[in-house]
Amino acid sequence: MKIDKILKELGIEKTNSGVSTGVKWLKAGGPIIESFSPVDGKLIGKVTSATAADYEKVVKKAEEAFLVWRMMPAPKRGEIIRQMGKSFRKHKEALGALVSYEMGKSLQEGLGEVQEIIDICDFAVGLSRQLYGLTMHSERPGHRMYEQYHPLGIVGIISAFNFPVAVWSWNSMLAWICGDVCIWKPSEKTPLCGVACQNIIKEVLEKNNLPEGISGLVIGDSKIGALMSKDTRIPLVSATGSTRMGKIVAATVAGRLGRSLLELGGNNAIIVSEHANLDITVVGTVFGAVGTAGQRCTTTRRLIVHESKYNEVKKRLVAAYKQVKIGDPLDEKNHVGPLIDKDAVANYTKAIAAIKKQGGKMLIEGAVLKGKGYESGCYVQPAIAEVQNHFEIVQHETFAPILYIMKYKTIEEAIALQNGVVQGLSSAIMTRDLQEAEKFLSQAGSDCGIANVNIGTSGAEIGGAFGGEKETGGGRESGSDAWKAYMRRQTNTINYGNSLPLAQGIKFDV
Repeated sequence: MKIDKILKELGIEKTNSGVSTGVKWLKAGGPIIESFSPVDGKLIGKVTSATAADYEKVVKKAEEAFLVWRMMPAPKRGEIIRQMGKSFRKHKEALGALVSYEMGKSLQEGLGEVQEIIDICDFAVGLSRQLYGLTMHSERPGHRMYEQYHPLGIVGIISAFNFPVAVWSWNSMLAWICGDVCIWKPSEKTPLCGVACQNIIKEVLEKNNLPEGISGLVIGDSKIGALMSKDTRIPLVSATGSTRMGKIVAATVAGRLGRSLLELGGNNAIIVSEHANLDITVVGTVFGAVGTAGQRCTTTRRLIVHESKYNEVKKRLVAAYKQVKIGDPLDEKNHVGPLIDKDAVANYTKAIAAIKKQGGKMLIEGAVLKGKGYESGCYVQPAIAEVQNHFEIVQHETFAPILYIMKYKTIEEAIALQNGVVQGLSSAIMTRDLQEAEKFLSQAGSDCGIANVNIGTSGAEIGGAFGGEKETGGGRESGSDAWKAYMRRQTNTINYGNSLPLAQGIKFDV
């Protein structure tokens, strides 16, 4: 599909507003953001960013819309989400291609990201009839107690460039089902994906005569994120990005006693046991390490290999990396596309220099690729380095396709290495030994929010809650009971008797 046809289908012209209330596009007053594709370096389009005044208009409309939206029965809200899922199905090919072209991930990954939107819509529709509370017995005769959940209000969503549409949907679809309204600040590195999603759901909102403000969009730089974090009218801010950014958001939101849902950095490891199936180990490792050019929060960064399998694993990995095809991600023959921009390339080259300086040994030398097909300057060679876990560079997340490999002797040592970083998102063990697998999943095992057996660190399904511990932020999005983050819990006690007994047997006669 040609890019001009894609932009036309998704309603993206050369210059677009970056401010919307869902039903209407507003005239934005901020600087123009130009979106260049890392695939070929070409200008895709321009978006006029939001000012503080534009942001204020969107918030006011959101406040008004919340009063209407929260009163719609949850199954009726579910019907709106069902229609949104249908609309995303209709535009899956075009939106997936735009994700690939604007962000740089492979076409299959771009299409997969849109499929995540469709899947979370399906999940949310079912959830609309399952927003359960609890009932409990009261110690007082003639009384009934129960808990119920109510919508919070406005949910602010700050998303990152690496998943420019899926993470927004994880938050927004669940928030909408819960009766909240949303304001989304997508990454300024992938603004057109945000515009496209807003256009897709705009059709549904208009068809159902819904008010302005249910789905706000404010495209801009960190100043917009700061406004959102400080805004007492936004009870929950969900932010995805670096740990550095997350700490700023967390402190700001906590300062006003608001809630934050944080999905931050990862430094994910696969433990390769002496009992591992090396065929699936290599496949899981290579996809986890080079998929999305190493720009996933769940990217496999570290490979912790039993000493008895170490040399064989190295040999297999080097051979597998030689088969990896790097190039235009819209060409399905290629496995790896570009990094998002030249700043990311600079971080990649600095990391490789640091590896060597700190004593690492390169098994596959990293390099910035040049020549035909690499004119954007954003393509790099996925690299592998032998390191020690304590190296400073290994302790930090580099958003690039660099895999660190190290060895271990005992399963306890392997788990300690796995846990020996400040991040705690995803983890995995490759083993056919039941005791090892159970130890890894036990309270003495992985300290991450995600722990897998015989699959890699990437590729979470929407049915389970997604998130991590430690400096990953502690948030949970997507499936399971993640919906509770978007609601406030209320305990209710009803006295249906003719007297007023007090709790704890207290007597108060007047």
